[in-house]
Amino acid sequence: MNEQLIKDILDNLLKSLGLSFTGIKVSEGDGFTRVDIESAAASQIIGWHGETLNSIQHLLKAIIRTQENLDRSPFLVLDADGYRQDQEKKVCASAEHKADFVRRTNSRVALPPMNPYFRRIVHLHVANTPELQDLTTVSTGEGDYRQIVLRLKEEKAAEDKDGGELSPVIEEENDGLDNLDV
Repeated sequence: MNEQLIKDILDNLLKSLGLSFTGIKVSEGDGFTRVDIESAAASQIIGWHGETLNSIQHLLKAIIRTQENLDRSPFLVLDADGYRQDQEKKVCASAEHKADFVRRTNSRVALPPMNPYFRRIVHLHVANTPELQDLTTVSTGEGDYRQIVLRLKEEKAAEDKDGGELSPVIEEENDGLDNLDV
């Protein structure tokens, strides 16, 4: 991805919106580009529950797609002063907490509904964390109610033999994921 193009477009967008910032950093991650905005007024860039940040990210992707004549939007993650990274850490910590519940009860547990980005973060975290290798994840539901179900890999093997899908066990507790924003 053209780092300078991203910086130039985002610079123009933020200035056009009257949002102050002190810097833009672009880095490549695992199959995606992370764009960090540094600002003393990060709350204005983030907006209520990240809505402004999401909108700016959407505009940035659409402009890049048009200017670069791409078939699909680039996989960009826009962040302001670590806001999005903090949310990523929260969903990973929640998955680890729920993993303990799954092991203790030998049942499965559904995480709260999340958007595709956060579901991807959880799937990758569980798949790539050595301590969680006894677990597997699957997305269930549709639309805004799509969620991840964590379960033991042995349960998956038994289910494949039985051929039946059971509804997930949902742990009732405040896990701090009520307002994930992406």
